[in-house]
Amino acid sequence: MGKVTGFLEIDRRDRKYKPAADRIRHYKEFVIPLSEDATRDQAARCMNCGIPYCHNGCPVNNQIPDWNDLVYKDEWEEACRNLHSTNNFPEFTGRVCPAPCEASCTLNLDDNPVTIKTIECAIVDRGFKHGWIKPEHVKHSTGKKVAVIGSGPAGLACAQQLRRAGHEVHVYERNAFPGGLMRYGIPDFKMEKSLVERRAGQMTAEGVIFHCGVNVGVDIAIEKIVAEYDAVALAGGAEKPRDLPIPGRDLAGVHFAMEFLPQQNRRVSDEPLHTNEHILANGKNVVVIGGGDTGSDCIGTSVRQGALKVTQFEIMTEPPVKENKLLTWPDWPLKLRTSSSHEEGAERDFAVNTVAFLGDESGALRALKCVRVDSAFQPVAGSEFEIKAELALLAMGFVSPVHEGMLNALGVKYDARGNVAADTRAYKSSVDKVWACGDMRRGQSLVVWAIREGRQCAAAIDESLMGATLLPR
Repeated sequence: MGKVTGFLEIDRRDRKYKPAADRIRHYKEFVIPLSEDATRDQAARCMNCGIPYCHNGCPVNNQIPDWNDLVYKDEWEEACRNLHSTNNFPEFTGRVCPAPCEASCTLNLDDNPVTIKTIECAIVDRGFKHGWIKPEHVKHSTGKKVAVIGSGPAGLACAQQLRRAGHEVHVYERNAFPGGLMRYGIPDFKMEKSLVERRAGQMTAEGVIFHCGVNVGVDIAIEKIVAEYDAVALAGGAEKPRDLPIPGRDLAGVHFAMEFLPQQNRRVSDEPLHTNEHILANGKNVVVIGGGDTGSDCIGTSVRQGALKVTQFEIMTEPPVKENKLLTWPDWPLKLRTSSSHEEGAERDFAVNTVAFLGDESGALRALKCVRVDSAFQPVAGSEFEIKAELALLAMGFVSPVHEGMLNALGVKYDARGNVAADTRAYKSSVDKVWACGDMRRGQSLVVWAIREGRQCAAAIDESLMGATLLPR
């Protein structure tokens, strides 16, 4: 380890945000990085525990104590190499991962975990700045062709690993540019899309072939792809949103979050919207239904668009501000989390169920009819109320991948939750030559889990095609 007494001598210090009054005027990132010296000091706080519980929280198995020690010793380039040995895209996770590693940190027992996510982001950003991160050109060819359907984090990680193993890799993406929901779901103020473009450029230089604007199952039959390739990896995500089928659902002004967020991302990127219905929050009272990250993204976007008022409803009861460490650590705790978007101006209300959308004479949304519920989600007598709203955004998560089209045409088996059935060792679907990974296999999850599954799926495919694999899992 670096500084043996670092965790005793140095206080936790994390990145700060630019003032809300300034950042809500644009869609650029607003996190203020720590200085090099401050980052080195934070790395010195790592205790190099005998049992590194941070590994318990990190799905991609980042060697966190190792690169903390390297940063402390000012060996940044080696830290960058170490970081990339387990994570293809640390600039993504260093920005949008909720950092379960920090929840598992031993110092979190005292509410002062090592700033792992901040150090990770500093390493990779420094790596790009100094030119340490370059395309890795494959020195041999296996003669095998692999198709990856979907270019979210799982698809990108899978494709990059397979290409580095010597396979010819083709990635199919229905949108105009690679990235999946990282590009079309996560707002630019959380992660600017130049970061995704930079990685796609690296992969192109490595020999990965992208086919964008191609909707497999619509523009090209999946059967044709399976016939032409030696292996097919399904990495299309879990894009079927959870609906709220209550009276008034068809009113103008009631939309899924993933109808709203991609439009703004396309505006920022000067992409065509491909629709005549522009969903905008400016001058409106907005209600976001759902208390997760997607709901938070809807808040930040609505505020930037000039909403009059933003309210977020969550059907769950309000969680505690602080968890009971003895009951939860080193697992991810359930507690009240306040995002940067919440701080920009939103009212939150818990234990609220929306029972109807109310419209005006023109068929446009004017209000929500709601009721408060108990811990069993049963309505509390006499607690009904209405809230004014011209825009309601449904951000209640995703239930499964979309079955209609590609998946049903393939005839793959589904698990009990409607995801493509495949285990975490072989990642093999029920159809010959077809594998599945990421949200399409495990259901709605985190970017870091998608990267893990993409890497492991690539190793499984390589092993199946070649009889053995040197790709790490």
